[in-house]
Amino acid sequence: MRLLVRFVGFLFAAGTVVFLVGVAAAAGLIWHYSKDLPDYSQLQNYEPPVMTRVHAADGALLGEYAKERRLYLPIQAVPKLVINAFLAAEDKNFYEHGGIDYTGMARAALLYAQNFGSNRRPQGASTITQQVAKNFLLTNEVSFTRKIKEALLAMRIERAYSKDKILELYLNEIYLGLGAYGVAAASLVYFDKSVNELTVAEAAYLAAMPKAPGALHPVRNHDRAVERRNYVIDRLLENGWIKSGEAEIARKDPLVVTNRNNAAHIFAGEYFAEEVRRDIFERYGEKKLYEGGLSVRTTLDPKLQVMARKTMAAGLVNFDEAQGWRGAQSKLDISGDWGVRLADVKALSDIAPWRMAVVLDTSDQSARIGFQPGRELGGAVARDRQTGIITLDGVRWATKAVSGAPRGKAPTTVSQVLSPGDVIYADPLIGKDGNPVEGQYRLRQLPEISGAMVAMDPWTGRVLAMVGGFSFDQSQFNRATQAYRQPGSTIKPIVYSSALDNGYTPSAMEADAPIEIDQGQGGGVWRPENFSVGRYQGPTTLRNALRLSLNTVTVRLAQDIGMPLIGEYAKRFGVYDELPNYLSYALGAGETTVMRMVTAYSMFANGGRRVKATLIDRIQDRYGHTIFKHDARECRGCDAPGGWKNQGEPQLVDRREQVLDVMTAYQITSMMEGVVQGGTATVMRDVGKPIAGKTGTSNEAKDLWFVGFSPDLVVGLYLGYDKPRSLGRSAQAGHTAAPIARDFMKLALADKPATPFKVPAGIKLIRVDSKTGMRAGQGDGGKTILEAFKPGTGPPDNYAVMGVADDADGRNAQPIDGDRSLFRPGTGGLY
Repeated sequence: MRLLVRFVGFLFAAGTVVFLVGVAAAAGLIWHYSKDLPDYSQLQNYEPPVMTRVHAADGALLGEYAKERRLYLPIQAVPKLVINAFLAAEDKNFYEHGGIDYTGMARAALLYAQNFGSNRRPQGASTITQQVAKNFLLTNEVSFTRKIKEALLAMRIERAYSKDKILELYLNEIYLGLGAYGVAAASLVYFDKSVNELTVAEAAYLAAMPKAPGALHPVRNHDRAVERRNYVIDRLLENGWIKSGEAEIARKDPLVVTNRNNAAHIFAGEYFAEEVRRDIFERYGEKKLYEGGLSVRTTLDPKLQVMARKTMAAGLVNFDEAQGWRGAQSKLDISGDWGVRLADVKALSDIAPWRMAVVLDTSDQSARIGFQPGRELGGAVARDRQTGIITLDGVRWATKAVSGAPRGKAPTTVSQVLSPGDVIYADPLIGKDGNPVEGQYRLRQLPEISGAMVAMDPWTGRVLAMVGGFSFDQSQFNRATQAYRQPGSTIKPIVYSSALDNGYTPSAMEADAPIEIDQGQGGGVWRPENFSVGRYQGPTTLRNALRLSLNTVTVRLAQDIGMPLIGEYAKRFGVYDELPNYLSYALGAGETTVMRMVTAYSMFANGGRRVKATLIDRIQDRYGHTIFKHDARECRGCDAPGGWKNQGEPQLVDRREQVLDVMTAYQITSMMEGVVQGGTATVMRDVGKPIAGKTGTSNEAKDLWFVGFSPDLVVGLYLGYDKPRSLGRSAQAGHTAAPIARDFMKLALADKPATPFKVPAGIKLIRVDSKTGMRAGQGDGGKTILEAFKPGTGPPDNYAVMGVADDADGRNAQPIDGDRSLFRPGTGGLY
């Protein structure tokens, strides 16, 4: 008995020693691994990379920019269904344990022992807290060292943070495949839904992803993905978080991923979105753009953007088709399955309803075409093969294009234009009733000519629509902001407003007659001509000179007031940074952009106030704080402490610079209304609303422009080849560019009232003879107009003709003095 007692005592002592040694070893182990543990307190101030989202003016999503696609959601905004799905899949005891699931650890250890030496990856037993520790503070190294550190950090994190905070970090950080981080982004990427709209099956699929997002691809590994999703559904049912009926329905739901549409693609706003991205990058840098979680509200009006894209593309295509058919995009072997080979041909994705197709066979009256098949989410070519017919009506425009030659006769058979294997573009053929003809298509070709359009609010500088070219997919070069082109005669309103602001009136006279300019220093003699070479109007008012776009008058006016003054005004308006003192620049020989020209014309439309073009209304940081706002006007009385107390209305204080006298702005606007009513832009009358504007045809017709405005909308555009060359000897802006602006403004202003331009206080409207600009007398039988004059000025009663050697009408007039006006008003008015 004594021996038994001694033996028991020995065992107890030995056990105590072993226990103490074990405790000491464990303590030493914990101390050893605790020495270099990361500081978990950083989780409190953790700011994960969050994507920047860009919205149109109406709130529609325009674009997203991120290295990790993530939207941060506070735990309170995550639905209970989504939380339960992740707990069922990853850690059902999350709200009970202290950071470590000992049962799970034992199970994992047993499996590790069973698989030892098999080179299989050990099964994890990490709780959600441990995953937070690993994802935020450790690496993905597979080792006992990392697991020990992970467990130690998990216990410390549990003591420092609430369960909800830990779960919030996890649900926003976890990678869920297809570039999506966090449940909010994954919900949008996979199902194009917010987390509040997810079904049981969808929530279960997302919850299944953390284990192996690459191995559970919804297309490439569809069956495995469904199996794992259903496992999560079963765990939800087992834990009592859903009912059996819900589980049954969820298991039967097909796993269908909805490709999320690119909003910029929908609005044809790719150029706009890219310009915004560049702007944000320049303001805040790369990190803020792709990780800062900015919320950007832009100025884009989606409806106007679609109108601008539609009308600009139609104008480019119409001009290009008038030059003839240049041939197929390429040739393709159509033997066997042509669809697979056609799918590999690069097609533009942003020119719908155009589609790429290959000609399968032809006859005199038609060609059968096969359309490029799409691709499934996994990249495989879709199996369906859609075909259609191009009839003779669909190729009638396709005369053979010969450079410099007049357009030939229309084809009489389809086979004259197309042959089997031709890779082409086609879109639905529109019938006489204005509707697509079922099964029939029209031949298309990508236009060689390009161009750009900008629509702007003249009062704020907000860019409402922007088209930077025919296809962003074809060329990301934004011709609205990056293409410097000669504006031609659209620069003339700057020249004339410089004169009007310095003493001239719209009735002042200049000579439309031949002129010679000695350019000096071996530059030879420059003889500027009007568009109608050899034809002159003689004595001409400034109004008529602008209306008819007379170059000789403009050159003489530029001589009179001096190019330095014109350069100063051009700089004020932002058209040029510096304008050389060459008279040819008064005719638009310098280069500028559509955006700059539209901004300048906005200052005419708004009464001479400086505007700065902007694509962005407001930028907020991830916390909702406004860090940029375009509208810098002060609103006095907008903040009303204590609420409404019958105080006066708030007042907007506008401190923007007055770059042009308000009365001058009205005078030049009225003169540009004359350009529309009876000058080079008469097609704009079809809009049926008050419009002012100016056409511009550059030297050798390499660029065709129109810039014009209503009281509340400015639009400008140009057409030209990217490598400048003539658009044709007969090309005129009034016949090519202005009709595009007309079509756009008819759509844009369709539901707007016909509001006239506001006449500013102080302007006198006096009836004058439309040709001579002199005061109209009672019973005048000629054409008369109401002309705008500033205080202290008025129309002349007569004028004297100076320096004319032949007819008074100037048709045979010879220049006598190259640097002053040939005609001076007699009395009244200034010159």
